[in-house]
Amino acid sequence: MANGQWYPPEWPDRIRALAAGTLTPVTPKRAATVMLLKDTGTGPAVHMLRRRASMAFAGGAYAYPGGGVDPRDDDHQVRWAGPTRAWWAERLGVDERAAQAIVCAAVRETYEEAGVLLAGPTPDSVVGDTTGADWEADRAALVARDLSFAEFLDRRGLVLRSDLLGAWTRWITPEFESRRYDTWFFVAALPDGQRTRNASTEADRTVWIAPGEAASGYDKGELLMMPPTIATLRQLGEYDSAAGALAAAPGRDLTPVLATARLEDGEIVLSWPGHDEFTKHVPTLPTGGATA
Repeated sequence: MANGQWYPPEWPDRIRALAAGTLTPVTPKRAATVMLLKDTGTGPAVHMLRRRASMAFAGGAYAYPGGGVDPRDDDHQVRWAGPTRAWWAERLGVDERAAQAIVCAAVRETYEEAGVLLAGPTPDSVVGDTTGADWEADRAALVARDLSFAEFLDRRGLVLRSDLLGAWTRWITPEFESRRYDTWFFVAALPDGQRTRNASTEADRTVWIAPGEAASGYDKGELLMMPPTIATLRQLGEYDSAAGALAAAPGRDLTPVLATARLEDGEIVLSWPGHDEFTKHVPTLPTGGATA
């Protein structure tokens, strides 16, 4: 492999099965992930975690904090600040309940996996230090799903700050993958007074890294990543501050990116629309794997 693109060995067989009509695509689960940014003396850095090698999905790959929507994330009792649910519904291309669930998942997962909370006691404030035994007990209860996000906010007297998020892009896991996610990517700036930590049981390492440096590591084959991760890193590399990236978010196209497979010159060509660098050529007959 010339770069660090995550490419499971079972994909060629699953692509062939999909093309032959013997594989039924799994319905993707809605998910959200957050590209958390902070400014440094040389430009913004993004918070990334490395998934444990033992993970069934993207083991060893670098990614951002995120995860699936909790069915309770659409609870209408969630305390809310920022753009309305109707505004978010239009922006994300879903109904209002789904919009709240996706935004809640983004904020909740960032707290669960990075210890950073985009919420405050008032609509124009944000919490400071979120470390300590009492905070950790609540975070663990959220992870275990013993506590809903609405209950957590109510217990703490906090308001979700949806205005601290910017919707950036949307990717859907290919139809031939056994674990599929319809994922909205958001950008956010690290709030003053808060700090990240490796709070995820799914990660064995976390880093703050310049997007360009992370992309260079991928290009050299040193850092393993999934296509949406490296694609968003390249996009973030265009901005010289966290504020600049957040300001650009409202103008970003949220048309879903979904890999397609087509038969061409005796090969199955796997491609991601608008992202030619990820194109793969898969033999139509099993020959031991795909070629780059």
